[in-house]
Amino acid sequence: MKHISITLLALATLFSVSCNKEKAAVDARTDAAKEAIDHRMDAVNTAAADATKQAYANAAIEKANIEAAKAAAQAQLDADKKKADADATAEKAKIDAAKN
Repeated sequence: MKHISITLLALATLFSVSCNKEKAAVDARTDAAKEAIDHRMDAVNTAAADATKQAYANAAIEKANIEAAKAAAQAQLDADKKKADADATAEKAKIDAAKN
């Protein structure tokens, strides 16, 4: 009877140790998977931050292009106004010359 209880205790200990090893292996795999997911999450966050910075840079470039086009259009319109004034002055001078 004494041998049977020692044998049962030994088997229970062996089973317990075996289960603990399996649980440790499961924990190790889970930790590795979580770490890999964390690395991918970091990569996604970095990519999103880089894309955001690039979007702001592109927006600044686009805004500068719009401002430059606006300035060029305004300069052209100012030149057109001056030309219209000069044409009107010349036309008036012709009329005055024709009267005299």
